[in-house]
Amino acid sequence: MVAISLLASCSPPPELIGIDNPDTPVASVPDVRKHKVFIATTRQASEVVGALYSSRRAPELGLASVDVSIPPTHKTGELKRPRRLPPDPRKEFAIVEPSIYASDSAFIASINRELAKRPPKDRDILFFVHGFNNTASDALLRVGQFVEDTGFTGVPVLFTWASAGKTTRYVYDLNSALVARPKLIEAGRLLTRTNSNGFDIFAHSMGTFLTMEAILDQAQSGGLGSTGRLKAVILASPDIDIDLFQTQMAQIGHDRTRFYVLLSRDDAALRVSRRLAGGVPRVGASDEEFLSRLGVTAIDLSEIGDSASGSHSKYAGSPEVVQLIGQGLANDPGYGHTPGTQLDEILGQTPIRVVFD
Repeated sequence: MVAISLLASCSPPPELIGIDNPDTPVASVPDVRKHKVFIATTRQASEVVGALYSSRRAPELGLASVDVSIPPTHKTGELKRPRRLPPDPRKEFAIVEPSIYASDSAFIASINRELAKRPPKDRDILFFVHGFNNTASDALLRVGQFVEDTGFTGVPVLFTWASAGKTTRYVYDLNSALVARPKLIEAGRLLTRTNSNGFDIFAHSMGTFLTMEAILDQAQSGGLGSTGRLKAVILASPDIDIDLFQTQMAQIGHDRTRFYVLLSRDDAALRVSRRLAGGVPRVGASDEEFLSRLGVTAIDLSEIGDSASGSHSKYAGSPEVVQLIGQGLANDPGYGHTPGTQLDEILGQTPIRVVFD
């Protein structure tokens, strides 16, 4: 009985996309907040209740949207996920109203309708790329929480690639990220066809590896920033070989000033990744001074200890960090783009160190 209890306690949380509570629907809860999140994915569709998408790789880009509901009891930096179904939207996150788009034009039109609901100054897109060991539900919940806690006022778009959602499938995830590279570029091109003012790219963990490979491809073809709407590329806890990153940044060239790296020397997940990589340091746990010499802005979160989601996801789990990012995203033309001005004011007395060349 003890063994069974331990196995149950370690079982993954349920998938919950499209599962509303019949007794307490999301729409019936006073003060619940909802964020429409658009989805571009390289996952195959799933018939499993609550999954929507599986961990299998799809040959074509899938397009969808959902509403992520935020409970009235939500606290900044926390993600209250249901351990069993249906979710209770009064105190737990939920993912409802899934919609599948049959064409690029339908997807773009729906994003444009969302943009049109906002004042002109808020018509930006946040393009979010998740990391290792994420199901579609995992990624959507995190995007919803991140948008809520940063106060982002534009339209969020999630790129969810075919992660297995298991800690034992690191190599599968790494190859899935590589397989997804051309589709990430395709999704980015779709966003340039919307009516957005501009867009920021926010990538986490192994998703930063995928993002950098796609950006490097665009930089070499002359397509990076060609529309003038790319504002910032924020890499949180990058799971990238430090030598590879140095080569990537050298090839990207003059566009490096728009890159921001969130790092933490106490990142437990990147310590494991470093061992798997034969001892080569990962960018997200490296030296901020070295990174700044590559032309990026390095933001050291090592002294932050209040993350509800652990050392690898301080960008979302620490109230002060997630609010800092929110203020940065709202700072036109980009996140701390002009050294010594608004960024210093945002930091205040927080134990966060920012280093730029």
